Amino acid sequence: MAPLIEAELDRRFPDRLMMRPSDPAGFREAWDVVERLWEGTVQRARSLAPELLHERVDGEWSFIETLRHLVFATDSWVNRVILGDPHPWDALDLPFDQMRDVPAVPRDRDARPSLDVVLALRKDRMATVRRVIDDLTDDKLDSHTTPVREPGWPPSERFPVRDTLLIILNEEWQHRQYAERDLAILGTSG
Repeated sequence: MAPLIEAELDRRFPDRLMMRPSDPAGFREAWDVVERLWEGTVQRARSLAPELLHERVDGEWSFIETLRHLVFATDSWVNRVILGDPHPWDALDLPFDQMRDVPAVPRDRDARPSLDVVLALRKDRMATVRRVIDDLTDDKLDSHTTPVREPGWPPSERFPVRDTLLIILNEEWQHRQYAERDLAILGTSG
């Protein structure tokens, strides 16, 4: 059943196929898609009243929380794992709910930053991903990261660079889908 569902999702969302690249050029094209799609999603969010961007739909993260989580994902997988920064997190980073507390990683669930504040963080992190992807070669893509010894998330391990970048593409794709779904609901309730 799963292959049929995957095939139907790929049919309904042709850009989804690009989120499984196999070479540096494919990663660059995938990131182009991510940037383009998020631009439209942010424009949609800006059309809503600012307070709605802090509203949760069916217990899921709000739009602002979703953006904060994507900053966390980039800080963790790109800044920490790929670039080796032992303390990449911003105070507004939002880890996933099931993550145990790690002293070095912020977890302020009550923060309510404005959209512009979070978008400034996102712009910076998206530019970092762009630089990493633009700098990819086949050798870099096939390499492994050097473990960062300081405590944090993810654990201090070696990771295939390819896998870490696929994690980022998946995070960006899935969370934009959730955001679009929730913005549609908020747009009819506001």
